[in-house]
Amino acid sequence: MISFKELNEQNHKIVERSKIILYMIQDRTICDSDVTCDLFFDLTDRIKKHMDIEERELYKNMLTHSDHGIKQTAENFLSGSAEIKRVLKQYMKRWCHSHHLRIKDHDQFVSETEEIFEMIQVRIINETEKFYPAVRSVYGEKMVA
Repeated sequence: MISFKELNEQNHKIVERSKIILYMIQDRTICDSDVTCDLFFDLTDRIKKHMDIEERELYKNMLTHSDHGIKQTAENFLSGSAEIKRVLKQYMKRWCHSHHLRIKDHDQFVSETEEIFEMIQVRIINETEKFYPAVRSVYGEKMVA
């Protein structure tokens, strides 16, 4: 099982990279450069892996917990993960091809990227403030592998 320290480090790296990418994509001349693409796909991989780890390691005991509040929290966050994956998949289909960004409308790309990264950042804040406290109540403070 993953530790809270590792989960928080993953979230920190996701937020850090998303802020860097948001800064980089403002300049159309570097928006779809190799460096931006590498960082972008590293970020999307990290987001997917983070959600997969949570689903694989955290939800099972929470979804079957006797405390209705814990169960409801897990259901809400699991539903949120599914929605983020759905939105991210649509976004990637629209803007990515063969591990490269394909940007035909720069302004639209920037706008949609800002929206999806904001959604991810809100999710991370909610994980920290709502989900992880519920996880701690099920697994204990020193949850580790």
